[in-house]
Amino acid sequence: MSGSASGGLRAALSYCVQQVRNYDYHHYLCLLELPLEMRKAAFALRAFNVETARAMDVASDPKIGLMRLLWWQETIDKIFSNKLIEHPTAQALSSIISEHRISKVWLKRSIEARIKDAQREVSDIPKTTEELEKYAEDTVSTVLYLTLQSGGITSTVADHAASHIGKASGLLLLIKSLPYHASRNRLFSYIPADVASKHGLLENRGGQPEIRVDDRGALSDAVFEMASVANAHIKKARELAGTVPAEARPVLLPAVPSQVLLDSLSRVQFDVFDPRLARGILGVSPLWYQLKLKWHSSLGKY
Repeated sequence: MSGSASGGLRAALSYCVQQVRNYDYHHYLCLLELPLEMRKAAFALRAFNVETARAMDVASDPKIGLMRLLWWQETIDKIFSNKLIEHPTAQALSSIISEHRISKVWLKRSIEARIKDAQREVSDIPKTTEELEKYAEDTVSTVLYLTLQSGGITSTVADHAASHIGKASGLLLLIKSLPYHASRNRLFSYIPADVASKHGLLENRGGQPEIRVDDRGALSDAVFEMASVANAHIKKARELAGTVPAEARPVLLPAVPSQVLLDSLSRVQFDVFDPRLARGILGVSPLWYQLKLKWHSSLGKY
């Protein structure tokens, strides 16, 4: 590799690290606990997730956000065809794909799930929690699968644990984002219809199902039900810990921020509008979060 190419790759990787630090700080701290030889790929993969997760939020028009996601879908194809893409995250991805056995399937599944979600009308409420679990696996678990792959870790048990952790993390982050989405469109588009109906939040307006935003008590009950599903996934992942290879456990540390957010939700009685959830990191002080993460990491736990 020439000096200029090497410098360009270093700049691309630095960009990825900054993207994760700026927009996914709790996972940034998780990645710092990985062995040095795994961090490059992990930051590139997590930066890709940041780029695609934020595409709709940073766009002034949903159509522009969708176009950005479609661009990333095309970019993945180009990377695997060894075509040069002038974007730092794409350059970093290209580098790790050439160095490691990275599955195109998982990258494509992730971006396709984002595109499908972006194409969904706001009034198209997910029917069941299982639909949201599938979305969480396709967008979050896939990052963990790919990180395990990049580290050369082949373990069905580790993949199984990663599936559960990704589902828990995805569900909890959707819960945490409910006030943000409500502020944008006055709707809770990530509460499934079966849960909303059970708690009296689902109503019909002009022939379209809509979730009410005026009953915080009922909303908290619905959030509790969704959070309980996430909690079950964390428990299942931790039940597998004894058979997960030691080298895979640092990759599974995102179980810790999921547990932290779950505990924070519990402290505020699952009221997603409680301002305490916005404090520090996932509702706890940064020092406490880092100590908790370090403790799990030092003991080889997740």
